[in-house]
Amino acid sequence: MMLKRIAAYTYTIISLATIAFQIALAAGAPWGAYAMGGAFPGQFPPAMRIAALVQAVLLLALAAVVLARAGVILPGWSRVSRWLIWFVVAFAAVSLVLNLITPSAGERAIWVPVAFLLLISSGYVAFKSSSERAAQ
Repeated sequence: MMLKRIAAYTYTIISLATIAFQIALAAGAPWGAYAMGGAFPGQFPPAMRIAALVQAVLLLALAAVVLARAGVILPGWSRVSRWLIWFVVAFAAVSLVLNLITPSAGERAIWVPVAFLLLISSGYVAFKSSSERAAQ
């Protein structure tokens, strides 16, 4: 149980850092070369700033699912988190693949390790929760 919570907290801390990055992009930070394949170096245009905010909200929701599945928050989400956690794992896997194939070397250097840690930590929570349920 303790390792599952550590994995959930790890996922959340990394997600919060990523959310801060997305909010900074939305606020005009000139870090576009490190996001979206580096297609918008410098500041994001207005439409991409909105996309960064949407991504920040999505990342927050994904972290809430991981925390709920680990039994840290939202006990009422227990039932729905059983299948939502697998969406989180799939999202992390797709994120890892996309960051591995991005043409932006800077983006790869930063986000591949981040995506890998998100995949490992969410996967641990998902598999550990499934094995605990099967043991009951």
